[in-house]
Amino acid sequence: MENQLVWKEEYNIGVDVIDKEHQRLFKIINKLFAFGKEEKKSQWACQEGIKYFKDHAMKHFLEEENYMKSIGYEGYAAHRHLHEGFRKKMLPALEEELKQTNYSENSVDHFLGVCAGWLIGHTLTEDRAITGEGMSKWIDLLPEEELEAMKKVIVQLVYDMFHLESHVLSDGYSGEKFGRGLYCRLVYGMEQEEENREIFLAFEEKLLINTVGKAMGIETNKLDTMLVNATRFTARQFVKRVMEHLPDAEGCEIKEENLLTYEQFQDVFEKEKMQVSLLFDTGEGYFAYCVIAPHMLDKGAATPIGVENAMAEVEEYLKKRDIPQRQKILIVDDSMTIRQGMKQLLCEDYEIAMASSGMSAFRSIALDRPDLVLLDYEMPVCDGKQVLEMIRSEEEFADIPIIFLTGRTDPGTVRKLVSLKPDGYLAKYLKPAEIKQKIDAYFEKKI
Repeated sequence: MENQLVWKEEYNIGVDVIDKEHQRLFKIINKLFAFGKEEKKSQWACQEGIKYFKDHAMKHFLEEENYMKSIGYEGYAAHRHLHEGFRKKMLPALEEELKQTNYSENSVDHFLGVCAGWLIGHTLTEDRAITGEGMSKWIDLLPEEELEAMKKVIVQLVYDMFHLESHVLSDGYSGEKFGRGLYCRLVYGMEQEEENREIFLAFEEKLLINTVGKAMGIETNKLDTMLVNATRFTARQFVKRVMEHLPDAEGCEIKEENLLTYEQFQDVFEKEKMQVSLLFDTGEGYFAYCVIAPHMLDKGAATPIGVENAMAEVEEYLKKRDIPQRQKILIVDDSMTIRQGMKQLLCEDYEIAMASSGMSAFRSIALDRPDLVLLDYEMPVCDGKQVLEMIRSEEEFADIPIIFLTGRTDPGTVRKLVSLKPDGYLAKYLKPAEIKQKIDAYFEKKI
């Protein structure tokens, strides 16, 4: 595998000290990619190379943070939080994997692939936002100390209410689907004030069955009216107890409550910025706790639930959930244009998830297994071949069908594609109707 990061003009943000350090980090990663393929490499040399990259990355973070402070960048706190997440969570986890595998080729590739992907994504979004060329997705996050305090409160409440040991999987949760779930919106505010606090809770269905269901003595293996209503009031109680620990939330009362489809829930993440967006693993299932600014939902996106319509709304919600589930397709492509185009083409008949890189694809598969993956063969950093191998290497995911998307169908490329034994390939230049027809035909054969 020939992995090389190619520096592009679009990576420059116009700040000499930052741009030069970005280029230096790219070169270090490229050297490590090349070294990782040498047959006579030593573990010690590999360790030293990775340590060299880590030291440079930390030095770069410090220089970048000093620059942001010097210009009074308003997104400094959120940006620094992302640096800290990479330094304190992601890097230690990757280094632990390297140690456990004695710096195997796969673990080194994984380390470099994650670091390269993070660096490119961070440069194109968060770093460009420093000079006003882009917009930070997480600029409205709570200050780090407040976010940490909220995590501790939620973890303690989960233990107090359900006797489950939970931990944070992500404090930058982007609305990824984690299996079949229930999505609630709760709006809190004060009588004399217009500003509201909107909280979104997403629960994996099995978590509700194993916690709220058991606590209520409800014997069911799926959501029913009683369990949904029990969850609604448990969610209110949970949110109220979290808010008791927030000084600015004193006196807040619930103003509105909604049950959302996943599409409505996902739409929020595409349009709005978060103050808090936490994903937890309880051991019994996932749940997310998210807080965003006022006016996050378009008027009329969901029907407010009140005493007079509660039963009807819950029953209607369950009817929608009981509609036979559509086949799930995960579209993996680094081009937003391709992802959105494929989604528009297929969303009427299929449930669509999207990922822009190999790492985000793997995460999406782990959270919500698809029935088919449409995988771009020519992605940068972690290409289609690597992503396919990564998926096939996991016993749990090895049987997921994968069809390559490719812009090239010359004989040499086709031979490479076929040798990887995917479930097929599609040329991107085909007419949309032809692509749709081929995907429909694929699923018809599976029935």
